[in-house]
Parts: sequence; C-alpha cells; structure tokens
Amino acid sequence: MKRTIYLKKKTLAEAKEIVSSKVSSLIHLGIETISVVHSSGRVTAEPIFAKISSPPFHCTAMDGIAVRAETTYGATEGSPKTLIIGKEAFFVNTGNPIPPEMDAVIMIEDVRPLDFDQVEIREAAYPWQHVRSIGEDMIATEMVFPENHKITSYDLGALLASGHREVKVKKKPRVLIIPTGSELVEPIQFDLRRSDLSSGIIESNSYVLSELITEDGGEPIRYPIVKDDFIKIKDVILSNYEGVDLILMIAGSSAGSEDYTRSIIEESGEVFGHGISMMPGKPTLIGRVKDRPVIGIPGYPVSAIIAYEELVRPLLYQSLHLMKPERLKIKAFPTRKIPSKLGTEEFLRVKVGRVGGKFFASPLPRGSGIITSLTKADGIIRIDSLSEGLDENEKTEVELLKPIEEILNTVVMVGSHDLTLDLLANLLRNHYPPIFFSSHPVGSLGGILAIKNGICHIAGIHLLDPDTGEYNLPYIRNYLKGIPVRLIHLAYRDQGLIVQKENPKGIRGLSDLMRQDISFINRQKGSGTRILLDHTLKTLSLEPSQIRGYEKEEFTHMAVASAVASGIVDAGLGILPAAKAMDLDFIPIAKERYDLIVPSIYFEDEKIQKVIEAIRSEEFKHTVLQMGGYDVSRTGDELY
Repeated sequence: MKRTIYLKKKTLAEAKEIVSSKVSSLIHLGIETISVVHSSGRVTAEPIFAKISSPPFHCTAMDGIAVRAETTYGATEGSPKTLIIGKEAFFVNTGNPIPPEMDAVIMIEDVRPLDFDQVEIREAAYPWQHVRSIGEDMIATEMVFPENHKITSYDLGALLASGHREVKVKKKPRVLIIPTGSELVEPIQFDLRRSDLSSGIIESNSYVLSELITEDGGEPIRYPIVKDDFIKIKDVILSNYEGVDLILMIAGSSAGSEDYTRSIIEESGEVFGHGISMMPGKPTLIGRVKDRPVIGIPGYPVSAIIAYEELVRPLLYQSLHLMKPERLKIKAFPTRKIPSKLGTEEFLRVKVGRVGGKFFASPLPRGSGIITSLTKADGIIRIDSLSEGLDENEKTEVELLKPIEEILNTVVMVGSHDLTLDLLANLLRNHYPPIFFSSHPVGSLGGILAIKNGICHIAGIHLLDPDTGEYNLPYIRNYLKGIPVRLIHLAYRDQGLIVQKENPKGIRGLSDLMRQDISFINRQKGSGTRILLDHTLKTLSLEPSQIRGYEKEEFTHMAVASAVASGIVDAGLGILPAAKAMDLDFIPIAKERYDLIVPSIYFEDEKIQKVIEAIRSEEFKHTVLQMGGYDVSRTGDELY
C-alpha cells in the first residue's frame, strides 16, 4: 500500500464546521419509551405535559387542625376560643386532604387540647393558611419539560408527580469504535512478565473513548482489535455500519504505509477532511462510509482524546440537541517562555497553581503519546495557530480540567525531583480538606529561581557547594539575598551509578565511564545530580568530555533509570530507589542532603503547615525508609 499524504488538510475551525454541517446531517436518532425512574440523563423526544395537577387536591402543609378561618376570628391570648373536634376542627397531618368546607390549618404547636374533644386556640387563622392548593406546583395540561430537555435527577420527581410513569426520549447515539493496529494487544492478553516487542502495546484508547462517549450521552460499541489489513478493516466497517450512528476508527488515519482508513473511506464513501492543523491530533480524518459518518481518530493517546473532545463530543451533543458544557476558564502566567509552531493550533497541557494571588501555568511534556500529560494536567492552554508561542509575562487563558477548589488548595513545588515527593503527595490527600501537591522537576537551580521569581510555594534542592563542601545554604545565601526563607530537611539519600541488572559491563565507579564501551545518560544542567557529578569528576581528575553520552540529558531519576533499563545506555547517575524501582543494580557514589526551601511569607499558610506536618509524621518516615536508600534521622528539621 502506497503512503498517503494530507491532500484535504483543514484548520480546526474548518474541521468543526464540516462536523457541524455535513457530518451531523448524517445522524438521525430514533425515539424510545422508557420508565421515568430510569430516565435521568436522557433527552426528551417531545414536550411533556402534566397529566394531573400537583398536588391533585387541597392539602395541608403542616401537622395541626383544619378549620374554617372565619370560625377562629377574635381569638387572642387574652380571649382564647374553644373549637369542637369533628365539627369545627379536624386533626390533620402534613399532606392530608383538607376536609370539606375547611380552608385553613393551625399548626399543632399553637393548639391546646381540652377535655371532651375540644381544643383551645389563642390566635385567629386566615384563609388558606398552611394549605397547599390544587395545582400549586403544576396544573394539569401545563408543560413540565420541553422537547430536547436533558432529564436530571431532580426532574424525576416532577415527572412522577405530574402523572407520568413512562417518557419518550431520544435514543442514545450508537458509536462503533474500531481499534486497529497489528502491534496492539488486549489488556488481558498483555504479558506483564515481558516488556519486549513480542508483548505488543496495550490497546487503551478504545476504553477511554468508550467512557467519554458514555459520559456524553452516547452508547459505545467496542469492536475487538483489527490488525493492519486493508481487506479485514474494510470488511469490519461494511459489516457493522448499518446498526450505528457514528464510526470511530482508531489509528490508521496517518500517512504511513499501513494506514488504510483514508483509502477504505474513499472506496466506500467520501473523505471530507484528512489532517487538521492542530497539535496533538493532526492525523484526524472526517468522512462517511455509505450514509454513516466516520471519524478517524489518531492512535497516540493524547491525540485521540483531543480529537474526541474537539470533534466527537460536540457532534454527540449536537445530535441530541444539547449545549456542550464549557469548562471554567481562568487567566494565568506561563512559568517560562513557550515556543509553538506557527500555522498549527496547539493544545498545551499544564499544571496550574495560585501563588501570591496569581495563577501560574507550568507546561507538561508535549508528546502525543504521553497519556500522563493529561492525567496530571490541571488545564489546557490553546495556542492560536497565528501565534509563535507564549511569553512568561503574558497572561493567557487556561481551560481548567479540574475544579477550581482543587487548584486553590494546591501547594506548588518546583525544583529537584525525588521519589519521596509522590509519597508526600499521597499522604497529603488523606487530610480533610485534602491538600494537593503539584511537583515540577526542573532541577535544584531551577527551583531556587522559581522561589526568586515568586512562582512556587516550595523548592526542592540538593546542591553541593564545591568550595565549602556544604549543601544548599551557600546557594540560598547567594541567589536569594533579601528574600526571607525557611529551610526544611526532607532526607539524606544515596546517589550513585544506576547500571543494568547484574552489571554486565563490570562498572565499578565513575572512572569506568571513561571507557569507550560504556554509554552514559546525564541529568540536566542546574540539577543537583549534575553538579554532584561534575564536582566528583573534577575531584577525581576525570574529563567529562571523555564520557560517551555526557551531553545527553534527562530531567528525573526515573527517566535515567528507564534509559538504563531499556538498554539505551549502560549507566546514569541517580538515586537508589529509582534503580530499585526498575530492578537495576546500583553503585554508591555519595550521600547527599535534600532540603525544601519555603519562602517565609508562605510558611504559616495552612497548606504549607499541613505539608510540614506530613513530612514530620512517623507514617511518612516509615514509608520513605521502606523504599531504601534514604536516611530520615533529621527529616522535618528546620535548618535555616
């Protein structure tokens, strides 16, 4: 199969217009009758009118006695009146019909029982006092809900009270999801004991899309994985299209030699658009097979979700004649300059926090295959196709993916990466209200600069001063002059060389990195690990330029360990828990001190105090010790 190219590429605005006009016109939802008690979330197919009034009779709104108001006139504290039960007054409970000829209710608290079936009252009633009249809520024949109304849990009561037991609703849009790809395996078939190519890639997109479709009022129908075979894919589409309203083809819409979606649609229908000027999500395809709309969803997870949210979700709401819900938007400052490709609308996933009364947005990894960039994201920034990026001093709009209350209750930490921060974040979630902990690994120097620029609450550092041999304090004194801060000790930890299991290259120390058969992965400039490495190499009179891979950088200890575990490199400098997590060997090099800087202006903040309380807890220290490679003897101490 020859490679295809994007001959019908559209802007996102053009793609949305195609979906709103051409594609939506192909969807015609039927009508079904369902029980009212199971109708929450469904959309009315016709206007609904009350069959009966509610309440259907005059009824009492209070426990007490029903009376004729005029018989009570003149009753006062000084001149009470006596009424005869069964003749002038009748005991009633809330919701009871009002006895004939009675037109008011006196609350039981205002009634004094007497002997011989008599009661005494000391205040007159007025007509229709504490009485619910016929149709107070709804009158028979009154419209309860219009057509195209989404029924809520509250609405069930109104439907039932107006005499309805069944209701006509629009059928849910039936969406056929067809995952394609010879490299894919079902989650249950994946061999967790293997991580090589024979295990394949777990197919997850169809399950994510199924849940999104359900949330948006549709009915997902997932087809098993179809291998990259033109005939098989075409047969699946043509054998299943008649019973559904929309088809989502996952993968196969790009421009590779085994991407068949476009060719199949061209043979059996029409391609409206192939390729959209957005990132992620460029390979998205829009078309029809016979008279059924088809949207080709890219195979990368983030691309798939963005394509769904921008095109499929609006289509489902439009087919149900509902307004698509809009996310809350806020204005935030990017924490750094963010370049973007001119001519492409970009959806940038960001972490968001409020520091010093301002919201700040920190970009997450931009790769289309990094699903955690969405699970970790607090919001999305849309970078216009006419923009070359964002400036850190420019307020920009952020669409929140999480409740604003969560953002406001988030502690923002920037700086060096450490695995104990995940343990801390989990522990903080146990507080009520929960404290959310947002950590951004940019290296120790990056953390200090974030404190200086006022864009974080806490910075994590482990910076060795080569001149004094002291950790952290020299850098604080040098870079944060005039900014009052507090320094809380987190832990001592073992730094060393992470090498492959059983150390096949026989690496014993840093001097072995000079060997030409050893490849290395470094940490980024400004990180404490990088500074430690450079200092130790200098002490040992070893030349960094002689290390194969010294210029290659990663931003976290786990990324270094992953590079070693995958065989990309033979060694990297990192902490022992990262090596243990990837089942790798570890060669100790140094013990270092990892501390947290807290600006004094935030130190008494309740959120920060909860963080310190959690760090000092025995639960946190015990969990950290279980990871290995840490010393918690001074954890939680204030050092500065």
